[in-house]
Amino acid sequence: MTTLAAPPTAPPNPDARPDRAPDAGTSLADIAPDASAWGGATLAEGSVTVAAPLGPRDEEILTPEALAFLALLHDRFADDRTALLLERQRRMRRIADGEDPDFNPATRPVRDDPSWRVAGSAGAPGLADRRVEITGPTDPKMTINALNSGARCWLADAEDAQSPTWRNVVDGQLALRDAIRGTLTFTSGAGTRYDLRSSDLTELPTIVFRPRGWHLFESHLAYTGTDGATQPASGTLVDFGLYLFHNARELVARGRGPYFYLPKLEGYREARLWNEVFEVAQDALGISRGTIRATVLIETLPAAFEMEEILHELRDHCAGLNAGRWDYLFSVIKCFRTRGDSYVLPDRGQVTMTAPFMRAYTELLVATCHRRGAHAMGGMSAFVPDRRDPEVTERAVAQVWADKTREAHDGFDGTWVAHPDLVEVARGAFDEVLGESENQVTRMRDDVAVGQADLLDVASARRSGATVTEAGLRANVSVGVRYVESWLRGVGAAAIDHLMEDAATAEISRSQVWQWVASGTTTDDGVPITRARCEAVLRSVLVGLPRSAGDRFDDAAAIFREVALGEEFPPFLTTGAYARYLAV
Repeated sequence: MTTLAAPPTAPPNPDARPDRAPDAGTSLADIAPDASAWGGATLAEGSVTVAAPLGPRDEEILTPEALAFLALLHDRFADDRTALLLERQRRMRRIADGEDPDFNPATRPVRDDPSWRVAGSAGAPGLADRRVEITGPTDPKMTINALNSGARCWLADAEDAQSPTWRNVVDGQLALRDAIRGTLTFTSGAGTRYDLRSSDLTELPTIVFRPRGWHLFESHLAYTGTDGATQPASGTLVDFGLYLFHNARELVARGRGPYFYLPKLEGYREARLWNEVFEVAQDALGISRGTIRATVLIETLPAAFEMEEILHELRDHCAGLNAGRWDYLFSVIKCFRTRGDSYVLPDRGQVTMTAPFMRAYTELLVATCHRRGAHAMGGMSAFVPDRRDPEVTERAVAQVWADKTREAHDGFDGTWVAHPDLVEVARGAFDEVLGESENQVTRMRDDVAVGQADLLDVASARRSGATVTEAGLRANVSVGVRYVESWLRGVGAAAIDHLMEDAATAEISRSQVWQWVASGTTTDDGVPITRARCEAVLRSVLVGLPRSAGDRFDDAAAIFREVALGEEFPPFLTTGAYARYLAV
């Protein structure tokens, strides 16, 4: 175990903190202590140590001061995080036992108060126009490709699109650090060199960083609290803390800011925790409160009933909400997996965004955001082009154009794409609606009236004619196994069958199989979906896969059996797989 201790220097002088957020032309060097001289040892009571070998440049990220900053965040928030994760489990049990999620009567005063607004993009350079955001992991090649893509923003993803190997975690932080400073380059094994098209950050997509969700650990960093107990660090606090510590000052100096996507929230109390993290982190680093801006992914069913409360909790740091459609579908399945046939979703490929319960969710998000001055961000269309297959590319472009046109006309202010070749397509759909406007936040959707029944009408997908098929079952098994195999090899975003798959879509695949078995679902030919049938499909899929020395298909199949065919339903496939295969 490598221990990097913080030096005993003095903490920042609180008198040096400004009363307002710095403007785009102000460097934090002028208003706050240099992060490299931050005296975290005098503020943190616990400690964070490195429990992994260090690479050639790792000490640029895992500095004593940065580890002390992580220790401070764990001192303050590790217990609160644990309590909220326990509350998640209790809520899931209540829903499984028959309680339906609903709008909280106790927080109705927040929803009924017309006076409050969120910070939005005001004072946040680079966030006013977000019409096209490209997503992707933070390895050096993907970082350069994303920043050269021509999108308005880049969701720099340390979560669903990134396998959390230790090298990916640290190398991703190094790539972001170098990119922000305009020095990042990459040379492939074939000798191809990749360079940023500009060293001026304002000429590149605005970086919005997504850390891991609250439920994930980072086993290569160990947190020891004041009671002497040691536990794996929080993946969330590690990702957030390292990115903020090393880059907040530089981002502001270069005309941008520390912006974040917040994943997997299940309610306003989790948003409150994030807001407290932001306040403590900004105070500790001498950064004015409100410098941080966050966009929350509404990708769980419970959070859909608390959108307004989530905005309210984060209002001084909030830029908007995003319709994280794939995780949202996973959450719907997870919540209702034992509630019987009326809650069974058909084949994933047949559940479109025009299904009534999905349309209710997205329209409520747009109306809620615009009422409070927040951006409403659209979701990911999974179709990706293939430069070697014009027919596939033509089909992907048509699908993405239709999806983004619908979002733009519904009032969304921007959307996501997963491939550089789709940036122009998505931008064209939004240009037709936005014109020269940066966004359409001022467009009120007063026509939207969504209630509990609308959000819970899962059966509407099958009433619309969607079915459960043998092909859908096989696709779920095939995609689930192939994605997990890729993830185990350290690749968290994988193009499979001309769709971009990440952890969220793999979760849909395995949870649908589990629900179909548990619910006694039959395919449209009348044949029941049983464990034995799924096992036969799994064996058939494995036989048909190209095998090579060092592949991880056997491990992937074992994981899939556990999370899709086991008696118990693990809340996330990645937690157990991480502990068993990536944490060592």
